[in-house]
Amino acid sequence: MLKAKDGDFFISDWLRNRNTLEYLGIWERLYNPGFNYGEFATIRNQSGLNSFKISVKEYVEKTHAIGIQAKAGRYGGTYAHKDIAFEFGMWISAEFKIYLVREFQRLKEQELAQLGWSAKRELSKINYRIHTDAIKQNLIPAEVTPQQASRIYASEADVLNVAMFGLTALEWRDAHPDLKGNVRDYATVNELICLSNMENLNAVFIGEGLPQHERLVRLNRIAIQQMQILEDVNKKYLK
Repeated sequence: MLKAKDGDFFISDWLRNRNTLEYLGIWERLYNPGFNYGEFATIRNQSGLNSFKISVKEYVEKTHAIGIQAKAGRYGGTYAHKDIAFEFGMWISAEFKIYLVREFQRLKEQELAQLGWSAKRELSKINYRIHTDAIKQNLIPAEVTPQQASRIYASEADVLNVAMFGLTALEWRDAHPDLKGNVRDYATVNELICLSNMENLNAVFIGEGLPQHERLVRLNRIAIQQMQILEDVNKKYLK
């Protein structure tokens, strides 16, 4: 982070700072059960005085710190855990601090976006349960075998797949032999939102006694309309 000839001065000055010592003390408390709190308290109490000065080597020897180390020799220098290195970087450079904050915010936004996708996926699973319950109540005759029931469920699942994705689950697997999972695992957030709505609507259509081919046509029209609306909304947010 710093060249050797400049580093010693900056690190020594940084280590004199009371806020730095507070940070180092908290870090060691979290990760170092052998930390010498008595010696650390003495060092911390001296911080802020004009006469106070301490090297990394002296600090480590007195406190048994593990988060920062000073090594001598050809490849020597001051080494620190990345948590402490980030703290040092923010102390010497306001620009570095801004970049670090921006990167943290970007990662949090990315994490929230991923959580949103997962939430939509879970919502789709819940609605699929509603969908399959409707099939059981309205399409499955009494005393059918488990194999028959399975075929009916699969058929209804493909109604949604064809309406939304244009192909059945088997057709998707045949077209993507190298991919794991199913077509819904690779759907976009908008597709999952639309699919969630379609599952609810299909359950209603089943309850109304609509034949499968009619439901497929209706669901496909709804999918096209809803995807157009969702894509238009996305474009507005991107402007």
